[in-house]
Amino acid sequence: MGLNTAPQHPLRGIALVVGATLCFALLDTTSQYVGALVPVLMAVWMRWLTQTLMTTLLLWPQQGRQLLRMHSPRLHLLRGLLLLSSSTAAFLSLMYIPVGEFTALMMTIPLLVTVLAAPMLGERTPRLTWLLLAGGLVGALLVIRPKGGELSWSLLLPLAVVLFNAATQLLTSHMVKTEDPGAIHFYTGIVGLVASTAVLPWAWQPLANGTLWGLAALIGVFSSLGHYLLIRAYHHAPVSRLMPYLYAQIGFASLAGWLVFDHAPDAWTWLGMGLIVLCGLVGVRSRMQ
Repeated sequence: MGLNTAPQHPLRGIALVVGATLCFALLDTTSQYVGALVPVLMAVWMRWLTQTLMTTLLLWPQQGRQLLRMHSPRLHLLRGLLLLSSSTAAFLSLMYIPVGEFTALMMTIPLLVTVLAAPMLGERTPRLTWLLLAGGLVGALLVIRPKGGELSWSLLLPLAVVLFNAATQLLTSHMVKTEDPGAIHFYTGIVGLVASTAVLPWAWQPLANGTLWGLAALIGVFSSLGHYLLIRAYHHAPVSRLMPYLYAQIGFASLAGWLVFDHAPDAWTWLGMGLIVLCGLVGVRSRMQ
């Protein structure tokens, strides 16, 4: 599933990206709701099971046996384990942090990736990038600041998600030079499913009703559909054109948090979220010049 070098329908690409951010916001909201009712490892397993099935159904008709080809099994294994760790830490994070704030913290990932990627490419990191990263981190600290003056280890969980995701993106940027994007997505699901299945017997508990199973399955549906829409969006417009619209996810997540959990961020949290968005958008603009 290679990317088109000449965009043909930028408005369609923007619409697809906005649709993807809605899916990701619903993914995090559903994860937060399910995480309070279902053991985390069971929810993680259900997410990877559903995502692997959907990925196969979406990609196999287009790619067939090409989906199974890979050049570096170790890198596929490493990427799968990184995303499995990320999804597990995300489930745990959402047990303590509202979905809107969690989403805002995830928006610091592009800035961190930019800083970490420069040494790998033998480039110097511009001073502006360091300033933007510092601003994003200040915003993150405002978002996750201890409420009531009490420190908790749970505040480290979203930072772990950010680090796992940044490492995944750097690894992916290296893998796409030799690996098919569809195969990367497929094998990531396989690794996540196999690893989560291995620990499932120690986490299994009977669920109260079929509704919980359906909600747990929705996590995988929203994840797969969101990533698929994002892949399709990049067929219609370049990344630089679409990246600013990824920040729509913060709005969707905050709205969902208010509707589902009756949670509204306070003034300091809004300030932190706004600072993260501002630094991210300035970073996008600087990369486009």
